[in-house]
Amino acid sequence: MPAIPPTRRIYGNRTLNLRSIRAIGYDMDYTLIHYRVDEWERRAFEHTRERLGDAGWPVDDLAFDPESVIRGLTIDLELGNLVKPTRFGYVIKAAHGTRFLEFDRLRRDYEGTAVDLSEERWVFLNTLFSLSEASLFAHLVDLFDEGKLHGVHGYAEVYGAVRSTLDAAHMEGRLKQDILTDPDRFVVPDPDIVLALLDQKHAGKRLVLITNSEWDYTRRMMAYAFDRHLPGGTSWRDLFDAVIVSAAKPAFFTSTRPLYRVIDEEHGLMRPNVGDLERGAVFVGGYATQLEAHLGLSGDQILYVGDHLYSDVSVSKALLRWRTALILRELETEIEAAQAFEPSERKLLELMAKKTGLESDLADARLARQRAARGYAPSDTDDGVDARIDALRRDLARLDDEIAPLAIAAGELRNAAWGPLMRSGNDKSLFARQVERYADVYTSRASNFLPATPFAYLRAARGSLPHEVHGPPPTVDSS
Repeated sequence: MPAIPPTRRIYGNRTLNLRSIRAIGYDMDYTLIHYRVDEWERRAFEHTRERLGDAGWPVDDLAFDPESVIRGLTIDLELGNLVKPTRFGYVIKAAHGTRFLEFDRLRRDYEGTAVDLSEERWVFLNTLFSLSEASLFAHLVDLFDEGKLHGVHGYAEVYGAVRSTLDAAHMEGRLKQDILTDPDRFVVPDPDIVLALLDQKHAGKRLVLITNSEWDYTRRMMAYAFDRHLPGGTSWRDLFDAVIVSAAKPAFFTSTRPLYRVIDEEHGLMRPNVGDLERGAVFVGGYATQLEAHLGLSGDQILYVGDHLYSDVSVSKALLRWRTALILRELETEIEAAQAFEPSERKLLELMAKKTGLESDLADARLARQRAARGYAPSDTDDGVDARIDALRRDLARLDDEIAPLAIAAGELRNAAWGPLMRSGNDKSLFARQVERYADVYTSRASNFLPATPFAYLRAARGSLPHEVHGPPPTVDSS
């Protein structure tokens, strides 16, 4: 078998033995079916803008810019900012509306503040569906600051209007009707996913589709994406032990809700389900422990694959102890960008190692001068120590001039405005920390399970601690 390219590998936070998995649940949107993000989010932005315009908001000139936002940002409802925190919640980059904050303003706004997602102040944008939401919020913050949103009394209210209007646009169904009318425009084909699911099914895995989309949209989109790639005489329905639509995740995992069975699949007629779930049937609503009872399985016997860090992965892991796989399509461009930057990364590391050495020399010289001046300890300093300190500082300044453009380029990988999804400055991003915490494995697309096979033993990479990393010691500012 040819080597799997890094962009298509499955990466493990915890070891996952697929041979022990007896059932696999799949989300649909952005998991089994991947959309052209720019097209989907632009249409979502436009539908929401239209509804806000009908309500009298001055939004006709607003346009969606897909490069201005990324998944993994956090909205600060108190200050009206989009922020990118590190794994510890420290904000290293922020934009107020559509304008990035200068360093002094950033430090003033967030000195002593750590992003805590349990606080109502913060809204974590953890899915690709969040891009239109973030872009529209940023534009409306600009309008609010200009005094053009009459009757609105704060940034939290601005966000509330965006969220409720976007939800209404989705509920109205016009966006999904656009997609059904021209699926070729919106959907990225991936025939490998069909063979991956066939392999899993014939290896004895019980497959379940669990989607928040309604039945009519699900059946038409799954038929479009799957049926042409299946053996003759079969359809996507033959792949799944059960199909659950309008699941209302995360409520599907967190509460008990009525379950209905679709009895007229053409027209969507349904009735309350009584008793067990009939194999191969379509259901609306329900809840996860009900599905576990139907499968006769629970906990780590079930793997759930989805793209939403909270609604798909976090709650199924935390509450049910299901195994989890997170789909991150951005991983492909992120890895490609890192590979292209690798020569510059090596140069940056060399320069940083040199800087560390000069900083150590400077710290030693300053300490020797201090000891000589205060007379509290022996010192071998001489009359030239001041000149040596000045020379070291000049060398460091010249080195910083070399480092700066490389460091800036490293911070702009994949997205010039916000940088990589999984890093925030030199640290992991808050998004990456959530991925580590809740996703047993993560990968760029569900079809990456095809080369892995249903029998793979996916081992987690050995983690490293700061004291285990060989190389130059951490930089200390001695200026």
